[in-house]
Amino acid sequence: MVAALVTIVSQVLKAFAYDVSVQLSVYVGLIITNCILMGRLEAFAMQNKPWHSFVDGIANGLGYGMILVIVGAAREFFGRGSLLGFQIIPQGAYDFGYINNGMMTMPAMALIMIGCVIWVHRAFFYKEEDK
Repeated sequence: MVAALVTIVSQVLKAFAYDVSVQLSVYVGLIITNCILMGRLEAFAMQNKPWHSFVDGIANGLGYGMILVIVGAAREFFGRGSLLGFQIIPQGAYDFGYINNGMMTMPAMALIMIGCVIWVHRAFFYKEEDK
C-alpha cells in the first residue's frame, strides 16, 4: 500500500515539479523497494516465532544483496567491459570488433536481468509440489 502511494507521489512530482522529481528519483525507488521488502518481512513475522522471523529477515537481506551484486556485475561487465573499474574484456576483443552493449547500462535492463534471474531460479532450482 505504501509503495503504491509513493509511486503515485512520484508520478505527481514528475507531472507538476519535474526538477524536484529528478533530484528525488533515486530515493523514491529506494523507498518503494524498502516498502515492498519490509511488507513481506512484516507479513512473515506476524505469523511466525521471533527466531524464525530473524533468520528469515537475515536470509532475505542476504538474498536481496546477492541479487543486486549479480545484476550489477552483469550489467557493468556487458555494458562497459569492466568490473569495479578494472577493464576485464581485453583490448584484443575490441580490435576484433566487440562493442560494449550500451543498453545494459540503462535502468530498464536491471528489471530484465532480475526477470532472467527469476527465470533461471524457477527453471533449475525451484521445484513446485503437485497438489
